[in-house]
Amino acid sequence: MLSSAPALTIGLADYTDPRDGADVVALLDAYARDPMGGGEPLAENVKARLAGDLAANPHAFSLIARLDGEAVGLANCFMGYSTFAAAPLVNIHDLAVLPDARGGGIGKALLAAIEAEALKRGACKITLEVLSGNPARHLYAREGYGDYQLDPATGHALFWQKRLT
Repeated sequence: MLSSAPALTIGLADYTDPRDGADVVALLDAYARDPMGGGEPLAENVKARLAGDLAANPHAFSLIARLDGEAVGLANCFMGYSTFAAAPLVNIHDLAVLPDARGGGIGKALLAAIEAEALKRGACKITLEVLSGNPARHLYAREGYGDYQLDPATGHALFWQKRLT
């Protein structure tokens, strides 16, 4: 008897669908609890608002990776705009794979699905931020992501933040 590998599917989340909405929240909460996501669960008010807020944002889209129907990976993305190219861009805001599902190519498949969606939307590039200690940076580099720079003499871009709350 042959055993078949679990079937991997990746699809756009429908934030108004109860299953998709719950999967987006659960996967993001799992990511938030991971050291690379900060190590803390999402606040209850964030969990309650997340799917609705994403549904109301016309620039948001999420992809859910499922193995045999079970949600195991998530990419939350936002459309932006490149003024230098006068074209849309896609920013990967969150990319997460559940710990038990890592190492099986799900992250790579999510990146490929993001690229396909970005091309459908006419994007000129995809951006993401990654912590320097995140092992996923090796996957990103293998898939063609790297430091942003205009001229090596001016250095590479840094991602900074200022918290307002």
